[in-house]
Amino acid sequence: MRKDFGSKPWLFPQPVLIIGTYDKDGNPNAMNAAWGGEYDFDKIIISLSKHKTTENLKIHNAFTVAFATKSTVIPSDFVGIVSQNNDPDKMVKAGFTATKSNKVDAPIFEEFPLVMECIVDKYDEEEGILIGEIINVNVDEKYIKDGKVDTKALEIIVYDPINHKYRLVSDEVGDAFQIGAQLK
Repeated sequence: MRKDFGSKPWLFPQPVLIIGTYDKDGNPNAMNAAWGGEYDFDKIIISLSKHKTTENLKIHNAFTVAFATKSTVIPSDFVGIVSQNNDPDKMVKAGFTATKSNKVDAPIFEEFPLVMECIVDKYDEEEGILIGEIINVNVDEKYIKDGKVDTKALEIIVYDPINHKYRLVSDEVGDAFQIGAQLK
């Protein structure tokens, strides 16, 4: 037996993306965005309604995308529920340490181990769709093992839109593009 729930945006899991920008005065800002994903091999797409971040994108044409982690879950949620337009101390309260990206005109928040540095490819204000070109992926060296990113050690979290929870990305269950060959 199955139960119908109607039309729901239950794409699960959803990444918990922390978008970093600078405002017109060069102050860093961060926001939490869950509706994002890969757009192409070198692009990311994010659905954004009007925010301080969208104002900042028009000024600097650049942003960073960090992946929230187990250790950053509280401030990551905070920057999703509080606008810097309403709380100028938002970044102080979040406790993020901003350093300027060497690749784009946007901040890197040191608390996040994996950050994509992007420039705006397209931003459709009416539709709220941001497409960014990934210029670089920046990873904290302590999460690199044998030349590869140790994704389990990152402790990246995802958003569960069905239950409104953050969840830790789980253990591996198989080798992508290989395990299915068993059925050939």
